[in-house]
Amino acid sequence: MFSAIESRRLYRQVADQIRSMIATGELAVGQRLPPERELAEKLAVSRPTIREALIVLEVEGLVHIRMGSGIYVARKHTVQPAQPEREPFEGPFELLQARAIIECAIAEEAAQRATPSDIAVLDENLQQMASAVNDTDAALEIDRAFHTAIAGIVGNAALIRFTGEIYDQRMTPYFEKLASHFEGPDSWTRAMEEHRAIKDAIAANDPKAAKQAMRTHLDRSQKRFSESFGEELFRDDEEGRAAARRNAET
Repeated sequence: MFSAIESRRLYRQVADQIRSMIATGELAVGQRLPPERELAEKLAVSRPTIREALIVLEVEGLVHIRMGSGIYVARKHTVQPAQPEREPFEGPFELLQARAIIECAIAEEAAQRATPSDIAVLDENLQQMASAVNDTDAALEIDRAFHTAIAGIVGNAALIRFTGEIYDQRMTPYFEKLASHFEGPDSWTRAMEEHRAIKDAIAANDPKAAKQAMRTHLDRSQKRFSESFGEELFRDDEEGRAAARRNAET
């Protein structure tokens, strides 16, 4: 049975519990897990926490996420001898939260210092992004350059390094797997438009607007990764078809 989770890197605890249920056979190979919403209620955690745990298990090959259908047990977990606990790593949503706290302040400061040449760099970046929305690898590189360029306006080497390093922490199998479900031309186009709003606020030397535009961008980034895997839509369609069959039979 699922049991409520206590605090301490919650998504890792959720992953541990589901992994154990697979090992004992309580969750059988091929079985469909409850929807995210139901799992979150059973375990008393947020849906992003559930999503991060499921991504860990997908990277391990224990579950398979079928967009529009749900999450299924892919193979049985083989219990290994006890080993030292893995080094902790930040989950995708933890990283996005950290970026929002720091990069909003950076954008606010950049708006007070930006010169025409700084804005020209951001404009060039936006042009590059427009031609890269269909190429995730290129879009990631350009996206990183945009955020570090804003830190560069402030002229603080530590902030430039921090912005680049925290961005690079998304280059983990867990973040990449999550992104593979949600990133594409549409999401990169939306990100580009959000970048343009940030650039416009910085160009106007409006610190408050720049801070808010950065906050909006990173909040929306998190929301894009927080969208359902689609199993609830699938379930609604399934229930609708069942209802239609019942009506046809009466």
